[in-house]
Amino acid sequence: MTVLVTYVPRSEVSMNRRRPTPTALAATAAALASALLLSACASDKGEPVRFDGPEPSGATRQAKGAAADRTLLPTGPRAQFTTANTLEDGTKIGVTTLKGKKSGFTGKVWVWAPKQYFDPKYAHSGFPVLIALPGGNGYPTNYWMGTDLKLESSIAEWSREGKSLPFIVVMPVLNPDAEHYYDGSDIPGQPRMGTWMTDDVPAFVKANFRTFRSRDGWAFMGSSSGGFVGLKSVLKHPEKFRAVIASGPDTVPDSPLWAGHEKERRANDPGRLARRLAERGGPEVDLALQIGTEESGRARLRSFMKEYGKGPVKTRLNVIQGGGHNARSYVPAMADGPVQWISEHMQAPIPSS
Repeated sequence: MTVLVTYVPRSEVSMNRRRPTPTALAATAAALASALLLSACASDKGEPVRFDGPEPSGATRQAKGAAADRTLLPTGPRAQFTTANTLEDGTKIGVTTLKGKKSGFTGKVWVWAPKQYFDPKYAHSGFPVLIALPGGNGYPTNYWMGTDLKLESSIAEWSREGKSLPFIVVMPVLNPDAEHYYDGSDIPGQPRMGTWMTDDVPAFVKANFRTFRSRDGWAFMGSSSGGFVGLKSVLKHPEKFRAVIASGPDTVPDSPLWAGHEKERRANDPGRLARRLAERGGPEVDLALQIGTEESGRARLRSFMKEYGKGPVKTRLNVIQGGGHNARSYVPAMADGPVQWISEHMQAPIPSS
């Protein structure tokens, strides 16, 4: 286990824990709404956007080799995206509505593809996928779709610097409403948010983008309750996902909607899932955890790592000096270890020879 201390300025915009006070909730919601509004004022907002990528031509259409062998081409049907935001480099964040075939839940999904995705030399290669989840309500928007938090622009910069893979960033809504949180799980009698997150969303990405067949091309990242969902999803489905960056995460399922469903709640407990994964010897997963010195929970995370970070469950803790429980602290801190660590264990795009 590696512990890395980084130094990140404190932010004035904080996220909500799962049970925020009404005052904190209103203040944070207003701040995020204002930031998202400002970041979404591009002239092309609402216009159609396509993520088709480069078109191979001539002999390259029949390319074979490592890229073709590992890549899953879009399976279709293609979704219709509209522009939600445009980055300074010209890449776009698109949004569409997904009707989940397995979960039965319908919600919005935002997607961003890096510049490398449209480079002809990667026309035959898949790209790694990062499913990014917010804290707080996570409904009706996923706050990572705004350009103010700089998640996508940071990944673009880090990929140029060799710190990160050029991830496709996928941002589904986290909860089906703003009244409850659902732990990204199939709570009996409730919308099946576990199936939505780990079946419907990946299937949607595979339908629209060049991805990798292997789980080494799939990861989560998230803050607070979104960090919990990413952590739990990787541990519950290690055959589908390789890694997670979980910032300020909860480590136990604690939605009040679990009342009367203790067996199902335990089946979604990250500690139990990690123990079971270690007992059966894999497959290996990489859990990159982050927490700021100005938020609570460091002792809890260290205890989780000590008890469950064994065998195939690899853990890494990034302590953010001066960092609070907020997305603005978490994003820049990802560059100081977490994103590079998971990138080293995941599948990179393969250029044409």
